Amino acid sequence: MKLYKGTDEFQKLPFAVVTGGTFDGVHKGHQKILRRLNTIAQQEHGESVVITYWPVPRMVLKPDDDIQILTTPEEKIQLIEDAGIDHLIMIPFSKEFAAISSYDFVRGILADKIGTKKLVIGYDHRFGKNREGGFEYLKANESAFGFEVEEIPREDINNNTISSTFIRESILKGDVANVVPYLGRNYSISGKVVHGNKLGRTIGYPTANVVTNYPEKLIPGNGIYAVKVKVKNNVHDGMMSIGIRPTVGGTKRTVEVNIFDFNEDIYGEAIEVYFYEYLRPELKFDSLEELVKAIDQDKENTLKYFNKFSHTN
Repeated sequence: MKLYKGTDEFQKLPFAVVTGGTFDGVHKGHQKILRRLNTIAQQEHGESVVITYWPVPRMVLKPDDDIQILTTPEEKIQLIEDAGIDHLIMIPFSKEFAAISSYDFVRGILADKIGTKKLVIGYDHRFGKNREGGFEYLKANESAFGFEVEEIPREDINNNTISSTFIRESILKGDVANVVPYLGRNYSISGKVVHGNKLGRTIGYPTANVVTNYPEKLIPGNGIYAVKVKVKNNVHDGMMSIGIRPTVGGTKRTVEVNIFDFNEDIYGEAIEVYFYEYLRPELKFDSLEELVKAIDQDKENTLKYFNKFSHTN
């Protein structure tokens, strides 16, 4: 897949099959659109093109909102590449770009710059200034713009209430297992390992404190989770704690993971954590001894979960 930061370096294609949108999460609904894009491109001997944006539009248009994203730019790029797309244009979104009219966007970018011959959009996709453009507008002006437009119906995308909002709300509640059928994968976060207070190693459970690469990245709700951890290209079982650590008087929210059977120094290393199962809420214990007993049980439950998981695959 070829990646472009904006349209300036993009060379117009003879037959471009195009879609566009935020694609936050690249969930099953998005994947349906991407598969259709590839199918048409193959049938017409064309090339598939995805247009997306960074920052996501809401971060620019509603900067005071608490914006939380399901996929970072790097994650989104990888997922779209994995879908077999030929070209990905990541447009830098700004207030100036948001002010472009739907006509100028369609004529100037889709038709003249990209060479769109077939446009595939989701049932609720809008574009242009004040989101004035949509399927009806495009369909009525197909001949003028020189390309055909196809809309993926609501039932094909949202047949199981697949939406970024639904997935986001589930993750915030800790329902990480519940979102797998909608994402088509386990939800994950990535970042760097930083120094913490090193309390975990004194109770037999050293943890890697993770700081995500983007502050907007959605972190699951507080609690204990069964996870898999990718570090130095190897994947390990582990358990993650998200919360303020009330037993030891914590006040700042931390994200830390105990990696099973692992004792390497990974400070400063990149790490990715995949969420599999919510084990329990974060609790305040009366003593460190009670906390350790709870963590012992968490580890046992995690091992049982992955043992069961391995026997069903």
